Amino acid sequence: MSEILTASQRLDIIRQKGRPTALDYIPMIFDEFFEMHGDRLYGDDGAIIGGVAAFKGTPVTVIAEVKGRTLEENQKCNFGMPHPEGYRKALRLARQAEKFHRPIICLVDTPGAYPGVEAEQRGQGEAIARNIMEFMTLKTPIISIVMGEGGSGGALALAVCDELAMLENSLYSVISPKGFASILWKDASREREACDIMKITAEDLVDLGICDTIIPEADGGAHNDPQLTAENISDYISESLQNLQIKFKKGLDEMINSRYNKFRVVGDFDEFPHSDTQQADDPAE
Repeated sequence: MSEILTASQRLDIIRQKGRPTALDYIPMIFDEFFEMHGDRLYGDDGAIIGGVAAFKGTPVTVIAEVKGRTLEENQKCNFGMPHPEGYRKALRLARQAEKFHRPIICLVDTPGAYPGVEAEQRGQGEAIARNIMEFMTLKTPIISIVMGEGGSGGALALAVCDELAMLENSLYSVISPKGFASILWKDASREREACDIMKITAEDLVDLGICDTIIPEADGGAHNDPQLTAENISDYISESLQNLQIKFKKGLDEMINSRYNKFRVVGDFDEFPHSDTQQADDPAE
């Protein structure tokens, strides 16, 4: 692993125009990817692609958030910000994977779900919440990898999983640094300052018990050697699938309970003893 950089330095790296996207990694990691379109409710969302592929001979379902490099590509994928139909497409494919006992591989890379009026009218919040709820109990192994930006619920909708990994320079947070600065200081221009205090790097999230594994990138960032980074991702997926298949064979209940508890323990909190006797409110007060 290369020299540890600050969060704002990593923000610069993951926003490099040449940084590989899911569209680059999928053909380097998987064979025979067959893309499926549409949510069967509204339409097809270019910000999330998904389909069936083979990983070293094992059938898997791949669901990925997509960013573009050119203006035309970004318009097609809405700058990596999914609409509700994107999340509903992802859920449709996840249910199909469960039916046929295919492991699910999610590639997360989004600044956040699209916040536009039309997305809200079509149920953006409900779509994200339903993904979180149903992914929690899917009866098949789930691996999620944060490839670049992992922003807010837009990322979490594809990051409820058994194993969570992050690329070395990726960031994962409850809100984007720009949104953080806008709310806390009413000044979006302080994005870099916010980024450096939010504890959102891969190392931070391993320390907090949220991320399980850091996947090394090529020196200076994945854009310097996409093939090497893809090989590192492939090695991680291979090892994780072996571990999860063992857990899967031990019993579905154990695997699902482990996934559920993985999220229940996130965060710092204190427990206080419960008192059975509670003083009644004085109606005279």
